[in-house]
Amino acid sequence: MTRISRRLRKWTHEALDLPQDVLLDLPRVTLVGNKELTVENHQGVRHFSENKMILSLSEGMLEIEGAGLMIRAILPQEVLIEGMIRNIKYIGMGESS
Repeated sequence: MTRISRRLRKWTHEALDLPQDVLLDLPRVTLVGNKELTVENHQGVRHFSENKMILSLSEGMLEIEGAGLMIRAILPQEVLIEGMIRNIKYIGMGESS
């Protein structure tokens, strides 16, 4: 990201009071207990099984581990996962799992 782009996004955030997840295409993760997980701003599903799910993000991946995982709903920018969620791990660019 260029310096001008960063300044413009920072100014937009301050002037318009927009959330950073909208401006920077960051994921918004909402966990309800350990039974339901909603991830907004994902880039697709890389891996899915009953025990593990990996979502692509604009900068990295999100790994969800648990039991009985299922995709309840999937939209272009949002996915709803249900099951027994035990672990959520963010893996940034250049990191390995």
